[in-house]
Amino acid sequence: MIVVTGATGNVGQPLVRALVKAGEQVTAVSRGISARDMPTGVRHHQADLAEPESLAPALDGADALFLLTSGDFVSAGGSVSDVLDVARAGGIRRVVLLSSQGVATGSHPSTLEEPVTESGLEWTLLRPGGFDSNTLQWAEMVRAQRTVGAPFADVALPTIDPADIAEVAAAALRDAGHVGRTYELTGPAPVSPRQQAMAIADALGEPVRFVEQSRAEARAQMLQFMPEPVVEATLGILGTPKAAEQRVSPDVEQVLGRPPRTFAQWAARNIAAFK
Repeated sequence: MIVVTGATGNVGQPLVRALVKAGEQVTAVSRGISARDMPTGVRHHQADLAEPESLAPALDGADALFLLTSGDFVSAGGSVSDVLDVARAGGIRRVVLLSSQGVATGSHPSTLEEPVTESGLEWTLLRPGGFDSNTLQWAEMVRAQRTVGAPFADVALPTIDPADIAEVAAAALRDAGHVGRTYELTGPAPVSPRQQAMAIADALGEPVRFVEQSRAEARAQMLQFMPEPVVEATLGILGTPKAAEQRVSPDVEQVLGRPPRTFAQWAARNIAAFK
């Protein structure tokens, strides 16, 4: 049995599907999950990782855990160590943590990773860069005005399709050959916000106007759903990325045996959100 936290999110949903397709038994965990959110037959459980004991009932019969923490978890002062204590007591032997590329580059702290690597459990760390799905924040603007507003129009980063993260996570949860490994996960090529807007326009078959936001405008918008330290770190990566944050990693292809999907492929698959 594999327990997937954050199961209703952009990584969690395709991860659950990938594990089910591979024949695994899965318990899907999220704060607001219901049966309609999951494939038929998938066990589901409501839990808040900021209250680690709420996870305990989901662990019955499980030996592997996909651990995804949210901005709310960080804001609430959640403890990864406490979550791992509950996981160990529940029989979990292997944990795969969704971390961040920024830990490797020094843009984000390692406070989530250290409890995992020091836990005594089998572990794998996934460090993705920006997600292709972050552009879903543009969906309402595109639907209503055929316009995208974003900062740093021509700064390109190798954003990744969350489905690729999910497939790497599924491999790490199922195969002991990934224990003790840290994978940096990127897309196949750097892509700028302006180029992303063009890819969405191509998938729509209609023009989409790009309007460049100031850093202050972007900051105010991001503070509505992200903690301030995360906002500042994210703006730093988006606006003045380090060379390591612009580098394409080979890890997705090494794990999956194929190149990562392009942003254009992600846009075509998710274009209904922008129509």
